[in-house]
Amino acid sequence: MAILQLVLITLVIIAITLVTSWKRIKDLSVCAWRTYYNLYQIPGPKSYPIIGSALEYKVNSADLLMQLLEWADVYAFNKGSSGLIKTWIGMMPLAVIIKPEYCKLVLESNTQITKAAGYDKLSEWIGTGLLTSTNEKWFGRRKMLTPAFHFQVLKGYLETFIRQSQIFLDQIDKFADTGREVDLFPYIKRCALDIICETSMATQVDSQIGKNSEYVNAVVRLSDMIFTFERCPWLWIKPVWYACGMGYEFDRLVELTTDFTRRVINERRQTLIDDGESGRILENPGEFSKKKMVFLDLMLLTQEKNSLSDEDIREEVDTFMFEGHDTTGSSMGFTVWFLGQHPEYQANVHAELDEIFGDDDREPTEADLKKCVYLEKCIKESLRLCPPVPLMARRLSHDLILDDVVVPKDLTVLMLPFGTHRDPAEWERPNEFYPAHFDDAAVAKRHPFAYFPFSAGPRNCIGQKFAMTEEKTLLSFFFRKYRVESVEPMPGNRSVPEVVMKPENGVKCHMFKRQQKN
Repeated sequence: MAILQLVLITLVIIAITLVTSWKRIKDLSVCAWRTYYNLYQIPGPKSYPIIGSALEYKVNSADLLMQLLEWADVYAFNKGSSGLIKTWIGMMPLAVIIKPEYCKLVLESNTQITKAAGYDKLSEWIGTGLLTSTNEKWFGRRKMLTPAFHFQVLKGYLETFIRQSQIFLDQIDKFADTGREVDLFPYIKRCALDIICETSMATQVDSQIGKNSEYVNAVVRLSDMIFTFERCPWLWIKPVWYACGMGYEFDRLVELTTDFTRRVINERRQTLIDDGESGRILENPGEFSKKKMVFLDLMLLTQEKNSLSDEDIREEVDTFMFEGHDTTGSSMGFTVWFLGQHPEYQANVHAELDEIFGDDDREPTEADLKKCVYLEKCIKESLRLCPPVPLMARRLSHDLILDDVVVPKDLTVLMLPFGTHRDPAEWERPNEFYPAHFDDAAVAKRHPFAYFPFSAGPRNCIGQKFAMTEEKTLLSFFFRKYRVESVEPMPGNRSVPEVVMKPENGVKCHMFKRQQKN
């Protein structure tokens, strides 16, 4: 009897799912048929009925990323290839776009801006802020938030970059000249988290010195769980997601982190009231900078004008926090690691910093950072080989015409900067760390969409100047003081594509204090 009841309940659940999801199922079916018909000649891995290309995919995430790169070599980089790869996830089709000129058609479009379904679980945490929203909401938020990243505003953040970078150096100095191996990656990530929380929420999380560990651990765990969810289709079935315990843990951590943000919003609003700032309109970005205001302040001071609820503000603050700490932490970590692998390039960085600062251990100014040209090339080259976001997915709002191929509406297209950034037609040494790729003459020869670590077009990263300034600040401090040697060479320490790219074995180095110039 119990078995019969279970079967009946299961059938009811299936029936309800089919009824409530009928339009989506119909749209996907039409898309799948048009994909099969239109992209029949497009190459890709073997696919089978129902399971698609599942048997072809590598299980390990680092192996999977390298597999995608191998497919790019086979199906996209060869002379005469289409620059497209067709694959299937179960019965869902997927097109992978490699050619820069094809990436441009998607990324530059003002209509192909809908994020793919893979972002849905992330939205349960950060809401539909700038990263995950679309159409009118996205256009409105982008326009509203752009002043927060004006170059005048970034000047006000430099003080935070400097202070947190100095804390970072204090934390790692004990490892220098000891002969001990140290993984710098956790230290870099905590520094990036402290920076983003202070500049976005005006709150000092102090993760570098071990405070607010519950919030910090929750942020890390949520990122891990989202990646696990996206890679395991059986977890997409809601009863399974909760039956294994992950659903309940995810909900608890979302509540913990969002309650933290809501509390910070209320406290900051009261601070603005106490300081007599509440209700005032800022006349220009320069005033925002002079008053040492943060990202949250802009939204609180324009809340009534922009008809923002507290939940709207919470979404954008959590979005900025999520996007801004893992990505910069990844980029800085890989840059240190690559320079530790290439002493000749690291010596060039040291020479540039010595010319700018000499023996003076003073804080860098905005003018100093502009002079760190070679250091910036090294950061960009690290972003080329190991972009923090190795995959970007869009669901097509309408048919996309790529030469003589019609890619159908509702299909998910995947852009692979990790692959496009290694196109031998665009890069002199595609698989090597080679900062000269960003010499002016080399940049001028390349297709502008051969490199897009911050995405590109209307949905490009709004905080990319913020990120570059932060990274140059911390790395200029670091390389003025230390020389590093990376312990494990490529390909042993592979890139792992989680929600954000990370080195599989961390950033393991030996640190040496540099001798002062005479």
